[in-house]
Amino acid sequence: MTAPALLARARTFASLVRLSHSVFALPFALVSLLAATGGRPSLRLLGLVVLAVVAARTAAMAYNRYADRDLDGRNPRTAGREIPRGAVSPRAALALALGSGAVFLLACWWLAPVCGWLGGPTLLWLFGYSHVKRFSALCHLWLGIALGLSPVAAWLAADGAFGPRLWAPAVLGCGVAAWVAGFDVLYACQDEAFDRTAGLHSLPVRLGARGAMWCSRVLHALALGGFAAFGWLALGAAWQVGVGLALSLMVWQHALLRPHDLSRIQTAFFTANGAIAVVMFVAGCLDLYLLA
Repeated sequence: MTAPALLARARTFASLVRLSHSVFALPFALVSLLAATGGRPSLRLLGLVVLAVVAARTAAMAYNRYADRDLDGRNPRTAGREIPRGAVSPRAALALALGSGAVFLLACWWLAPVCGWLGGPTLLWLFGYSHVKRFSALCHLWLGIALGLSPVAAWLAADGAFGPRLWAPAVLGCGVAAWVAGFDVLYACQDEAFDRTAGLHSLPVRLGARGAMWCSRVLHALALGGFAAFGWLALGAAWQVGVGLALSLMVWQHALLRPHDLSRIQTAFFTANGAIAVVMFVAGCLDLYLLA
């Protein structure tokens, strides 16, 4: 295979797993790691945490595309995804999921024995998300917890054992879980009609778009509380300024959407949430490196 063909293939797989969406989880894992190490993690620790987060997310997304391939093909919004349109075979997607999962487990073992033992259950949780919407409207919380585990895991990798210091990343993890669940509820509003006909479960299906959007607002309020509490436990003033900016971005995100007008969902989903993650990471770095 030629170099241009290999590059095109790599881009196809990156699109399959929405590699750019790593911006949602990675900054919070990194700020947790930096806080745990006083801003001075070893290059080995930093590299392994990045590898673990990216591998875990790649495995989860590839498996999700594999598990949902038939649903994606029937849904007009997702029919153009890589598997339904034939750009990636189901077998290749599953192989990517299993291969990335194996890399994640290896990274966990290299980080610390306790991370190694917890890697398997974590991977099962990540894979399990793809099936929850078939029986529960709480699928959004399942996804939120999946991403909320990353700051806890990063801090645990730094400490190498459970201890009282884990309260700080646990609070941040709860904030991340609520934040992710909140924006996943908004994103699911796009598929309310299809999910009803397909027998799938979600908060938009259960409550309608208007009720689901109110649930999203509550979740985002809880997320801001978790972010602020983490700053009180582990960081400082710059982080709290970041929480204020995150509040503004969340208000903007919700202002972009109406129950019967989701035309700006991509801006609300990717732009607003990507900005929140970056703002919080920068705020944490300011506390650790300039204001410490």
